[in-house]
Amino acid sequence: MSNSQLVTIKGTRDGLTLHLNDQCSFKSIVNELEQKLAMNGLDRDEPMIRVTIQLGKRYLSAQQQESLREIVRERQNLVVESIDSEVMTKDEALAWKEDTEITPVVRTIRSGQIVEIRGDMLLIGDVNPGGEVMATGNIFIMGSLRGVAHAGVHGDNKAVIAASYMMPNQLRIADQLSRAPDYESEGMYMGCGFIDAAEGDIRIGSLQEVTRRRPDLASFERRMLNG
Repeated sequence: MSNSQLVTIKGTRDGLTLHLNDQCSFKSIVNELEQKLAMNGLDRDEPMIRVTIQLGKRYLSAQQQESLREIVRERQNLVVESIDSEVMTKDEALAWKEDTEITPVVRTIRSGQIVEIRGDMLLIGDVNPGGEVMATGNIFIMGSLRGVAHAGVHGDNKAVIAASYMMPNQLRIADQLSRAPDYESEGMYMGCGFIDAAEGDIRIGSLQEVTRRRPDLASFERRMLNG
């Protein structure tokens, strides 16, 4: 019998977590998992227990994942809630890249025009009244924002909207809407819109204020300020 455990079962307040060794064959994992679940002493009449399976750096096909679910389901009071892996598929990696990269757009957005991109948008130009820009991530405008900007369109409430000159018709971040931003009537230079976590609504402040809340934006702010 091997000294190393291929399957480690740990109880948590949310149920059970199964840690699977990621350096052995899938068949070996299946054999040990069946043995351990058969000897775990759980009573079939006990309440349903949720199970999380941690794969580590192992990739499993959909068929292999279903095999694990079936083994767990054989214990009538166990149900797999999630199967987590540290490995990304190619499609997941490409989607992550699209969601995190900055896409430059060099143009003026005129009335009636809408520009939408996936990830962060860097607009080198103006958004005129009646124009609209949308991004799943942040929106950075090297110019004037006088139209509509919608950041975090898929629900990212940490997204921000920054502009060299901000006097928008409307700001939207995730599902929050701001029709009357709190700034002076002549607009605001180097302004940034964000959702105030305490208040739950959109605020407009200086870039310096926002980067205190979002330190990861500091390098981009320096590029905007220094040109």
